Amino acid sequence: MVYFGITKMQKTTIKLDKKTKKRLDRLKSYRRESYDDVLQKVLGILNICRINPEKARMRLIQIGKKVGK
Repeated sequence: MVYFGITKMQKTTIKLDKKTKKRLDRLKSYRRESYDDVLQKVLGILNICRINPEKARMRLIQIGKKVGK
């Protein structure tokens, strides 16, 4: 028998200022990218920045190129 683990992701609602939402929209790599995905990218970069600031800078440049399309 083969079993697949299904993880139920819990969701929550947060309130954002419209200005903050617009900033998050500009960070999306594609139109339908979720805000959770965008925030995960940002948080990941912050974590990298603590360890290796140059690597975080390169990641920001990569995201900037995708956003500029």
